[in-house]
Amino acid sequence: MSAKTSSGGEEEASGMRNETLGEAKRRQVIRVAYVIAALDLTLLFMQMGVMPYLAKSLGLDSVGFGYLQTIFGVLQLVGGYVFGRFADQFGARAALILSCASGSIFFLLMSLSTSIPLLFLSRLPGVFMHGIPGAQKVITDVTTPTQRAGALGKLGLCFGVGIIAGSAMGGVLSTKFGIYVPAYVGLVGSLINTVIAMVWIPSQTKPKSDHHTTEHSRSQSGSLFSIREILRLMKFPGVMEVFIVKVFAGLPIGLFMIMFSIISMDFFGLEAVQSGYLMSYFGVLQMVVQGLVVGKLASHCTEMTLLRLSVFVFAGVGLGMALMRTVWHYCIIAVPLVFAFSMLATITDSILTKAVPSSDTAVPNKDCRTKEHSGCVWDSFVSQGMSWPSVCTWKKNLAFAKVEVLPQPLGSC
Repeated sequence: MSAKTSSGGEEEASGMRNETLGEAKRRQVIRVAYVIAALDLTLLFMQMGVMPYLAKSLGLDSVGFGYLQTIFGVLQLVGGYVFGRFADQFGARAALILSCASGSIFFLLMSLSTSIPLLFLSRLPGVFMHGIPGAQKVITDVTTPTQRAGALGKLGLCFGVGIIAGSAMGGVLSTKFGIYVPAYVGLVGSLINTVIAMVWIPSQTKPKSDHHTTEHSRSQSGSLFSIREILRLMKFPGVMEVFIVKVFAGLPIGLFMIMFSIISMDFFGLEAVQSGYLMSYFGVLQMVVQGLVVGKLASHCTEMTLLRLSVFVFAGVGLGMALMRTVWHYCIIAVPLVFAFSMLATITDSILTKAVPSSDTAVPNKDCRTKEHSGCVWDSFVSQGMSWPSVCTWKKNLAFAKVEVLPQPLGSC
């Protein structure tokens, strides 16, 4: 399929979107997707901030906590591709309901974790907890190619809201009311998210022209586990190169997500409330960068230029982390880190969803999220055998390596 044919098909499908849902309904669905994403991220960061302290209260050391995070990463890795195929075959609504229901079970088991084995068991529902890719799928289905980058970029604001609210809530609730209270709040919040997805997300978010394509894809693949489907998507122009970049980018991003709690607790000696406030600071930066910087740069620069810029900034961040010594250094380094993270996520999602047919948009994005989780798995092992400065130097070198595989500008860039 040529880029011109793909672009023509996308524009034709964009006309069908308004015909399928109507402009008012389409906007409502997008707003609901943002609400689901923001609540999902709030609950996610709430449990992320509390989990190291809960594990420590049960007698789990830093190495054991790394194994706990490794299990969660493996489950997300295994479930990621399946979730993407499920969303493409059965719709974004069904996928979001599955994710929110899994989150409810996750927090229920977490609230019952009074021993280390039960704590490890509580990670199992994470195999289907993919709220953000589900929201991305909804937004991709109901937006045109020209609207898509901006609409997906606003998910970064949801990310910021989730970090700010979730981190602060986790620290305050666990300190004032008990270590298990965030799990109870997470259970209620996940149930609310499930109801929202069931009531306000339509059963069909794809345009009419895509329904036949989806049915044809389902009959051709015959299974949620189809390596042939992955290989087919990788053959579209530009997809493989951008996919590789995002795969390698998942390693330092996963490193940051895994190591943040350990750094706050062991390296800086912060309590749960202080760690929550520090994470909230990252959320404020995320909202400022996503709302004021990314959009303006995207309107003045090509996507490939911004992608290369984010990779070079990542390299500088790795060097800075290797040299940092205090929490104030960490706060300064957070500015370029958040910029690179936001820019890379927005640009790669935009490129990938433009490069593949609209009936297959969940798979490439979910595959990339899966690779970020594989980064979490790898980083769990790396962080146990290396000092923090050594890990950061490795991160810097990896960022430079990513530049070598960046593609030449695509026709749509």
